[in-house]
Order: sequence, then C-alpha cells, then structure tokens
Amino acid sequence: MSNITETNPIPVEAVAQRPWLLQFMAKALSFLFHPLFIPTYFFLYLMQAYPYEFAGITDWQLKLRLFGVFWMTAFFPAFAVFLLWRLKFSDGIYLRTQKERIVPYIITMFFYWWMHYLSRNFLDQPIVLQFFYTGIFVCSVMGLLANNQFKISMHAMGAGGLVTAVLLTTLHYQHMDGTAIAASLLLAGSVTTARLLLNEHNTKEIYTGLAAGVLSQLLAYYFVM
Repeated sequence: MSNITETNPIPVEAVAQRPWLLQFMAKALSFLFHPLFIPTYFFLYLMQAYPYEFAGITDWQLKLRLFGVFWMTAFFPAFAVFLLWRLKFSDGIYLRTQKERIVPYIITMFFYWWMHYLSRNFLDQPIVLQFFYTGIFVCSVMGLLANNQFKISMHAMGAGGLVTAVLLTTLHYQHMDGTAIAASLLLAGSVTTARLLLNEHNTKEIYTGLAAGVLSQLLAYYFVM
C-alpha cells in the first residue's frame, strides 16, 4: 500500500523512484536556501545593491554587521533546534511534525523581534531593514498560529518574504532592479518545487507559506515605513 497522508500526498515509493540527481538538487536547494539563511542573504543583497546606504561604517564593521545578522537569525535558532534534538525533545533536526516546530518557532520569534528592535537604533544601514526584520517577526508569528492547524511550509514563508522584500526595496529606493526581482522569483519557484519533490509539503502548505511571507512583509512596510 502506498504511504499517503494529507501532509504527504505523494507516495513515498514515487519519491524514491525519482532520479537521484533530482533528489540531490532538491535537497541542496532546501539546505542552501533554508529560511534561517534568508535574512543573511537579504543583508548581502543590500550590501551589493545599495552600498551607499552603509555610509559611515568601515568595511570591517560591515563584515561584522553581516556576521551579527547570521549569528542572530541563523546560528542561534539552528543551535536551539540542535539542542532540542540532543535533549530528546524532538526526533530530529528536520522538524517534520507540527509538534516539533512549536518551540523552534517561539525561539526564532525572539531573535527576529530582537533584530527588529536593534534595527531601529542603527542609522548607518539601509532603513528598509526596519520593515524587513519586522516582517520576518510577523511571519514567524503567523507560522506559529498556522502550525496549530497544519504544517505550513517554512521554506515557502522565507521565499515569499524574500521576493516581497526585494520588490519593496526597489520601490522604496525607486530603483527597479529587474535582475534581483527575477532572481528572487526564480529562487522562490525552485525552492518550493524542491519541497514538493521531496514530499515535505503539499500544495496547500506551500501556497499558504508563500502568502504568509508576502503578507507579513507588506504589513510591515505599511506600518513601519
């Protein structure tokens, strides 16, 4: 009998029969563009596209700022997940069930809120980071609430948020960066497709994740900027 559930609508056998290269690429995309890395990637984008917005700080200070973003938004939440696994509070680091995701959501919310708070006091970096950090905090709250009903896709939330943040940034600075927008859209499509190919989510969980990512950034931009 095929192992089919509401969360995993594709038979496990069908996933296993997919070409190994396709599975490898899907896993690589899922790892490289894990939602915890999205804030770091967005900061890197701002460094490259709007370097003049970091006026007043040296290159070394800017690198330290980038490291701080990675440290607070990726390393600490990931380390918390690792500790939960080692302390037997979860079955693994992949958080494949709704129950396993509750505490990581709460921990991530704390770090995202802290980044939102700090961004209001940094005047030597792009002002758009204020709405971006607020947006990812709001998105984590949405994710926690949705998690009570179904396993919303974190990857889709991150991808949707990134696309919207890039678009809003170009609008804010009145500099339509078509390459960045196209790249973020391609990335979002590739990552969400990878999650479907790996049978980690169904289409409902993907679409609601994208919607949460988009809506959270729009709300943050409206109320913060």
